Amino acid sequence: MEKVLHPAYSRGTANYGWLNANYSFSFANFFDPNKLQFGLLRVLNDDYVKSGMGFGTHPHENMEIISIPLSGEIRHKDSMDHTEVITAGEVQVMSAGTGVEHSEFNTSQEELNMLQIWIFPEKNGLEPRYDQKDFSELLKTGELINIVSPKSDQSENSLYINQQAYMHLGDFQAGRKIDYNLKNENNGVYVFLIEGEVDVSDTKLKKRDAVGIWNSSSITLDFKNPSRVLLIEVPMN
Repeated sequence: MEKVLHPAYSRGTANYGWLNANYSFSFANFFDPNKLQFGLLRVLNDDYVKSGMGFGTHPHENMEIISIPLSGEIRHKDSMDHTEVITAGEVQVMSAGTGVEHSEFNTSQEELNMLQIWIFPEKNGLEPRYDQKDFSELLKTGELINIVSPKSDQSENSLYINQQAYMHLGDFQAGRKIDYNLKNENNGVYVFLIEGEVDVSDTKLKKRDAVGIWNSSSITLDFKNPSRVLLIEVPMN
């Protein structure tokens, strides 16, 4: 088992007034040669957006983009003729493929906090697509919920992306202990603790800390406090 620890304080930060951003990997004006990506996971941004503000229309291509609002709501509009609102408890996926333009704005009265994740696709030049799903009821079960899967291995409840990657989200009480078995021996898993405190295979994480683990078939999560955790399993090359 190999590990890389990314404490919350080591993330890049940027405050634009309307946006307070935290970058787990090199992004925008933040560059760290040791934090270019984790396997095929390229971006994990923890953004706080003021009410009425947001990202104007901008392009993407050849990237699988996953957005997870933690509080507030996002109004999404894109060049595929989608105009949607995504709220806390929902997850959005957008395969940029050959190219798509979109905008994202906080249309709620409260500050928006969302995670934005970018994963390199299995193949470039795919047709762009959009989807979203409400996981709020499943997240009440206290189990690890599969929110994103590869198209070739899509679970009953998950959204799919064009990569052999899996994402799980879960809320757990103190004292809960679970094992996570990786789907592929060539994958690694990036554990991002949204809230709480957890030991991940003997590595202690607190709020917004993360650890990347590879060369292991499974990990153990031992929750010390009520916690919300995001697991991103991706190919390492």
